[in-house]
Amino acid sequence: MATEPSFGTCVRCSQRVYGDGQACQAMGKLYHGSCFTCSACCQRLQEQPFYSVSGRLFCKDHFMYSEAHQSSETCNSCGFLIKDTVLQAMGRCYHPACFCCIVCHQSLEGARFCLDSASRVYCLRDYQRYVAPTCATCALPILPTQGSLVTERIVSMGRDYHVDCLH
Repeated sequence: MATEPSFGTCVRCSQRVYGDGQACQAMGKLYHGSCFTCSACCQRLQEQPFYSVSGRLFCKDHFMYSEAHQSSETCNSCGFLIKDTVLQAMGRCYHPACFCCIVCHQSLEGARFCLDSASRVYCLRDYQRYVAPTCATCALPILPTQGSLVTERIVSMGRDYHVDCLH
């Protein structure tokens, strides 16, 4: 008899998480779908906006219309206190307007983005243009293949190559 694989331990109830339908990951932590709930009303938060304040989770209504939004979080970009909506990315807090590409200043709220080695945020276009390593053979940027989030490259003698370009 086959058993379902375990994904890890739920941070809320400390029980093992089994099966695809039960796992929920947020802010780098694993939850059961039934444990990932608002601290005020117990509404499930999976696939809807939520807010984390001092380790407690809130649905949008309870965050906006309670004392929960009076957080002392500061924006990782501008350094000012965040008084309303908190955007969390990479374990850091931002004003939604401050989470933008450092080159073109396009808002990256809800969009795919890339980081350089200093954790600066770029839109995909500017990352490809200014940061992505360039192949020493074909001179094109080395980027993930379509549908992938992983970049495959070979570094040899201090030069970067696409896997297919190194002969």
